Amino acid sequence: MSQALNWYDKLNKYFPVEEMKSRKHMETLLAEKEGIYGKDEGPHHVLMYAEFDDFLFVDYLYVSSESRGQGLGGKLIRKLKEKGKPIILEVEPVDYSDTDTAKRLKFYAREGFNHARRIGYSRRSLATGEKNDLEILYWSPDQADEDTVEQAIFDGMRRTYEEIHTFKDADFYGKSYEPADDVFDFHREQERKDDILQPFAASV
Repeated sequence: MSQALNWYDKLNKYFPVEEMKSRKHMETLLAEKEGIYGKDEGPHHVLMYAEFDDFLFVDYLYVSSESRGQGLGGKLIRKLKEKGKPIILEVEPVDYSDTDTAKRLKFYAREGFNHARRIGYSRRSLATGEKNDLEILYWSPDQADEDTVEQAIFDGMRRTYEEIHTFKDADFYGKSYEPADDVFDFHREQERKDDILQPFAASV
């Protein structure tokens, strides 16, 4: 049945409402941010991403339930890694009662991603009006120290928020998202969060 759905319907069915952009928002990004915002689609997957000069952002990665466990998600991520740029994405905080969340974190741990433990990220959903805390994961091809990499990831997330997430937001939703300064925080080194991938890294 999932193959009969178009790419947006697949995403909308899988991702929670507070994480979804509107169809018009995404179609406009594809049309007006051509060369930056892209879509990789197949019968069993949808990958939406933004490619900037110095990093990639994975907006949505959907793999159909019938094809999970066959390595498709890993192939899509490795295709992005071949571009040789850091890869950034957002995930929900770990919820051990939610098997999908746990499987997602285990997948990214297996693919060599790290948790940006100094980045605080909390944004209000225009769909629900509620604040949602999110965590940032990243993969980097460079061997720079963690603080240098996380500062670059922080700058990349702010750019993504301003150029992708909030792009023409008032036109699509009738109101605007909060400014980036109210959404992101770069914690002091001694305030690093616990690594949400650590429990899963031990099992891969």
